[in-house]
Amino acid sequence: MIHRDIKPENLLIGLKGELKIADFGWSVHDSKLEAGSRRETLCGTLDYLPPEMLEQQTYDTNVDIWSLGVLLYEFLVGVPPFEMEDQIETCRRIRAVKLSIPPDVPEGAKDLVLKLLVRDPSQRLSLKGVLSHPWVREMLDQENVK
Repeated sequence: MIHRDIKPENLLIGLKGELKIADFGWSVHDSKLEAGSRRETLCGTLDYLPPEMLEQQTYDTNVDIWSLGVLLYEFLVGVPPFEMEDQIETCRRIRAVKLSIPPDVPEGAKDLVLKLLVRDPSQRLSLKGVLSHPWVREMLDQENVK
């Protein structure tokens, strides 16, 4: 499945603390996708769109990996990494992957963000890679101690 609109407004927390994704209006279910299939539709929320979508290139599930990087940055810093008042400038910054990470962001989190917000979709960290990333493992270990 490609969700194509992962952002804070589309995340819910269940009664037991589990994360749930909502609003599947832009999503494409994998029954409509063949293995290796790619999409072309420009859709979603500007701050979370990857360069390949803005450039009207074909894309795959890696657009959601990009959105995960934007989401992580926003949760750590308080604003999306490419956000500008002018939408054209926001698009330029996304296309150039022009972002700066404040020095108070932990090194592990910074490393993860930079592995997700990679211009070449094929070089973005996989979901499996996210789950095994040292910073994520550390956060999960801390949560399990509580």
